Amino acid sequence: MRLLLLGGTEFVGRATAEEALARGWEVTVFHRGHHEPPPGVTALHGDRGAPDGLAALGRGEWDAVVDTWSGAPRAVRDAARLLADRVGHCAYVSSRGIYDFPVPPPLTEDRPVVDGSPDDDDVDYRRAKRGGELAVTAAFGERALVVRPGLVFGPRETSRRLPWWLRRVARGGRVLAPGPRELGLQYIDSRDLAAWVLDAAERGLGGVHNAVCPPGHATTGDLLDACAAVTGSGAELCWTAPERVLAAGIRPWTDLPIWLPPGEMHELLHRTDVSKAVAAGLRCRPLAETVADTWDWLRGVDGPLSTGSLPRNDDLVGLDPLLEAQVLSG
Repeated sequence: MRLLLLGGTEFVGRATAEEALARGWEVTVFHRGHHEPPPGVTALHGDRGAPDGLAALGRGEWDAVVDTWSGAPRAVRDAARLLADRVGHCAYVSSRGIYDFPVPPPLTEDRPVVDGSPDDDDVDYRRAKRGGELAVTAAFGERALVVRPGLVFGPRETSRRLPWWLRRVARGGRVLAPGPRELGLQYIDSRDLAAWVLDAAERGLGGVHNAVCPPGHATTGDLLDACAAVTGSGAELCWTAPERVLAAGIRPWTDLPIWLPPGEMHELLHRTDVSKAVAAGLRCRPLAETVADTWDWLRGVDGPLSTGSLPRNDDLVGLDPLLEAQVLSG
């Protein structure tokens, strides 16, 4: 297979490039040159936001293209139109965040979504992803696969959510663990997402698919237990009722990454029907393996904890240690 990756140097894109290389595919990566792609790919350079930024893609044919773009939908539109006659299959990595409210479970692919347009310029993340979906579907038709993951974990995670928890648990001591412990958690390992997307491309699978682990695969307790096990810090997980966490002014998602209390937002992210993707071959590794591999990456010779280069996430603040201690002592 000849694969074109629009991106391919960070997180999901890089995991996809590495998986394709491991399969013996010919991989071309189109990127801006800010990060090095994996060894073994053919690199093309261009800036999708600049005039004539797609010039490097003016020639060539590929069996499949994977696009993870999260910016202006018009960039997805322009690339899709340029490539539609020279690429057999297109996979666009969207987001489950595009579903509109209210979102009673189970969340299936036919639920209402936010408005978006392939012609939009700079819009919010949810509308941008929806516009990207419409762009690839218009250009590729039944040859377009729209993938809607939610939380994505794994080595090289750029959102910093799982890395934040690993670093906090590694410090040891009493850790505020937001309950309930058995609260369901849906996510996908970037490598499992990459493998499924490439399997789908090989088969020419089209349509819209939610892509996270099935309900019951993991809980918040599983996540924090795994963090404690791999770090070996001896941290004490202090499970705290969600009502007490919220009463203290602690913000879900930002102060406590990943965590959402029971309610509508939790239903949106962690009560998703993925039977369609599972029937199409989606398989998810154990959460403990994802956590262990992410910890190994963080501590590696070239990892963020060694180089001080942990990616930024402007949406993530992390819990103030003084506030954590106050809640735990109350």
